[in-house]
Amino acid sequence: MSSIAVDLDAASTMELVHAASAIAAELASRTAPDSAAVCIDLTETLAAATDLHEAALSRLIGTVDRTREVQRWGFPSTRSWLRSRLGMREARAKERLTLARQAHRLPEMTERWATGELSAGYAATIADAVTRLDDHDCGRAETILLGMVDQGFSAGKIAGFGKRIREVIAERDGTEQAPEDVTRGYERSWIDSTRSLDGGRYIKGWLNAEDAAIFDGTLAPLAKPAGTDDHRDLSERTAAALTTVLSGGHRATRVTVICDLDTLTGATTPARLTDGTPIPAAQARRIALNAGVSPLLLGRGNLPLYLGHKVRFATAPQRQVLETLYATCAVAGCEVPGTLCEVDHVHGWALGRSPTDIDKLALTCGWHNRYKHTHPDRLHITKALDGRYTYRLHPPRTGTGAGRATGPPPWGNTPASHPPPTSQAA
Repeated sequence: MSSIAVDLDAASTMELVHAASAIAAELASRTAPDSAAVCIDLTETLAAATDLHEAALSRLIGTVDRTREVQRWGFPSTRSWLRSRLGMREARAKERLTLARQAHRLPEMTERWATGELSAGYAATIADAVTRLDDHDCGRAETILLGMVDQGFSAGKIAGFGKRIREVIAERDGTEQAPEDVTRGYERSWIDSTRSLDGGRYIKGWLNAEDAAIFDGTLAPLAKPAGTDDHRDLSERTAAALTTVLSGGHRATRVTVICDLDTLTGATTPARLTDGTPIPAAQARRIALNAGVSPLLLGRGNLPLYLGHKVRFATAPQRQVLETLYATCAVAGCEVPGTLCEVDHVHGWALGRSPTDIDKLALTCGWHNRYKHTHPDRLHITKALDGRYTYRLHPPRTGTGAGRATGPPPWGNTPASHPPPTSQAA
């Protein structure tokens, strides 16, 4: 039987974290007691302990975020690190990052959270409510919202009241004093986007005067009624105008549909988009009727054949091939769509080792493309049988020379048949 002995007063933060991790692993493997009454008591106790763990986690994330340490590890942002390395959903990563960034502005809330007097749910609700308030209004809002907690209001009620506080402050700033947004410039423009269950998206936001002028100047002409029989209201026409701009305005939008020749001539074999989304054969034929068809020859195993020459920049047909291979950036865990990525010479064109041949190219987002060429020793590159490359990030080295990297490797638990890669020479 293993045991853990920790002197709470003398132990370092690292020792406490490792002890808590070991206890959590052991607890997760235990079966729940048969008594439901006991389970209720244990659930409440464990939930309170989890809230305290969240308070400690918030402080750790805050330090990582302030120092921008994640960029040394190859992540463009703290949120990207939370999602890719820790496997958090977007909403969870956003919530934890908001807590970490707002903690220093909410001293009373942070203290009550760390001592177990406030749950993580209430803390997250209050932190989100004050995100776009200045320090003065933030302090007043903290007092009001904590008072509501003491009165027994639910987190949902407090979230609604926090939204009302922001609305009141916006009304006040528009009448009693000069709006802060005039002096903050571009900092106060914001847009929140949330996906709905049916695949749609809710959008809300606020634009400062300069951004609003760009918005109006671009969309207003496109949002006018199309004619006397256009019965759409202004909101619907504005949404259509925004979609027009995002898709390239008056320019035709290029959509790559991958299908067999038999599908175009009447077969029922489905086609697919570059991200793997299936397209019914009939729909693929309708798209082909309204667009040019660019044939893409595939070799054995559906590998794209060579389409370019040994020149510096990839040709348009080569990029089309790459977009069929890469739904997202080639870096493992990066979710930037391939259609928004840059063409990357896998082994570096400037080094003379990677001509612009289709089997020596990949798609990477702009941030990771620059990271790859400035930190070539921090990536391990593998190639799959289907021709796709995968870039995996090494943890940064510490100290000088061949100092050992701290922490577990970012690729997680690697199967025995694929041992963790070793650093490549720069």
